[in-house]
Amino acid sequence: MPTHRTFIATYIMASGRNGTLYVGMSSDLHARVWQHRNGTFDGFTDQYGCKRLVWFERHQWVVKAIRREKRLKKWLRDWKLALIERENPEWRDLAADWYPTNDPDWTPPV
Repeated sequence: MPTHRTFIATYIMASGRNGTLYVGMSSDLHARVWQHRNGTFDGFTDQYGCKRLVWFERHQWVVKAIRREKRLKKWLRDWKLALIERENPEWRDLAADWYPTNDPDWTPPV
């Protein structure tokens, strides 16, 4: 069942400031970030510790999100860093408050 947090997005996860970057897209960013943080599947982000959401952009259509993801993956690293710095100069984890820590009734996204 969708929640108010369900939306299509292209996003960048990082291991830390100026660390390893991962570009992806998801039709449910809230759930996908949860998966990255908890290592629910083996892969690049789990191997390199990319658990911090540092940039994302909402899209109305999946096709546009996929197109943007593919374009960003071809960008030079410096361009990606500049994109993050422009929107999030402190490299804050943009999903830091998305998941309750002490709520016994809360269930993680699927």
